[in-house]
Amino acid sequence: MASTDTTPAQEAGSVEAGLDALETRDTGRPTLRQTLVGKVLPPVIALALVLVVWTLLYPVVDDPSKLPSPSAVGATFKEAWLAGDLLGYIWTSVSRGLLGFFFALLIGTPLGLIVARVKFVRAAIGPILSGLQSLPSVAWVPPAVIWLGLNNSMMYAVILLGAVPSIANGLVSGVDQVPPLFLRAGRTMGATGVKGIWYVTLPAALPGYVAGLKQGWAFSWRSLMAAEIIAVFPDLGVGLGQLLENGRTNSDMAMVFEAILLILFVGIAIDLLIFSPLERWVLRSRGLLVKG
Repeated sequence: MASTDTTPAQEAGSVEAGLDALETRDTGRPTLRQTLVGKVLPPVIALALVLVVWTLLYPVVDDPSKLPSPSAVGATFKEAWLAGDLLGYIWTSVSRGLLGFFFALLIGTPLGLIVARVKFVRAAIGPILSGLQSLPSVAWVPPAVIWLGLNNSMMYAVILLGAVPSIANGLVSGVDQVPPLFLRAGRTMGATGVKGIWYVTLPAALPGYVAGLKQGWAFSWRSLMAAEIIAVFPDLGVGLGQLLENGRTNSDMAMVFEAILLILFVGIAIDLLIFSPLERWVLRSRGLLVKG
């Protein structure tokens, strides 16, 4: 008869394997009904509630110059769409925002690594980065206009000054949370210098880095809107910020609400299409988000 005795290590391994199997179970792709009920229906209900409250509040305010009706805002959207301007407003701002964020990514990532790994640099500019992150983005618009003039370079400069500190600080926070054991293991396996950064530090710091990227995009978008609202010039084209300023100048509250809704829509869309899937992938790859 074969012996059924097991060692404590084997028992611990079987228990761990069982727990891993339990936590990583996958129930397959959700059905269309589950997707509609779980992801589509809640925001639709929230939007419907907002429209109901708006419709009920409009006659109470009874002043279109302060609160336009939903139908007036809808007519403004329709007019902009039929004129072929609506997508132009969105693209002008989104293209600037994404390109500026890309430049901020190229600058903020190496800057964050240097600050995180070099003590002298961290002591010298670490507090400055934190201070810049707390500085309102609108404060950079006047000096940027004076330095660079009313052009796209000014827009990108404001985006960089708003986004780079957030990206760098996010990476610094992620690097600070990397367990020293990972670094020692990497050095033991020959991952030193650039290899250690690429194969050990950056992957281990990815959750904090992604959080910094998400916050950096928020700062990029807000910085761009502040620049477009303040620095109005015909050669710059009409973005969402300038559309908002045009509505204020013309006392057209329907246009103001149109711009606000478009700005909100773009912010939500970028988060849902880019950063939320990236964040879920990072968490799932580390066993922090279980499918099923």
